[in-house]
Amino acid sequence: GNTIAYGATGGELFLPGRTGERFCVRNSGATVVSEGVGDHGCEYMTGGHAVVLGETGRNFAAGMSGGIAYVVDLNRDNVNVGNVGAVEALDDTDKQWLHDVVRRHQEETGSTVAEKLLAEWDTAVDRFSKIIPSTYKAVLAAKDAAERAGLPESEITEKMMEAATNG
Repeated sequence: GNTIAYGATGGELFLPGRTGERFCVRNSGATVVSEGVGDHGCEYMTGGHAVVLGETGRNFAAGMSGGIAYVVDLNRDNVNVGNVGAVEALDDTDKQWLHDVVRRHQEETGSTVAEKLLAEWDTAVDRFSKIIPSTYKAVLAAKDAAERAGLPESEITEKMMEAATNG
């Protein structure tokens, strides 16, 4: 259907098959998995995670200001890079997180798409791209650095706000 997970604020949703247009629009905190999405996926997304185990339609990530999307075999021509900045490769933390989510998706739905990816995970994981808005990435990095430095909560928030303002 269209507008699956519109404005979702939390939880997990595992969807077998392809969803329609405007998947995860305004998602602000949920983790949502689909096996393909129509046009305008992750539009205006502000948080959470979207995992797409298939094709995306056009205008993917338009107006996306937060959250992270992971897409297998991404057609970069379909990504609206305005706010996103760059499409990235996954780091080891991403790879482990994504493996766990794809495994849970397969367990919850019986997905043959996920099953095939998991069977070839060592090579399949390199087919995924990570889409994260540049300002959101800077905020997460500032938060991580402040937490590692042992700063109090108020200063962590201040560092995050500085990163949001300065990019």
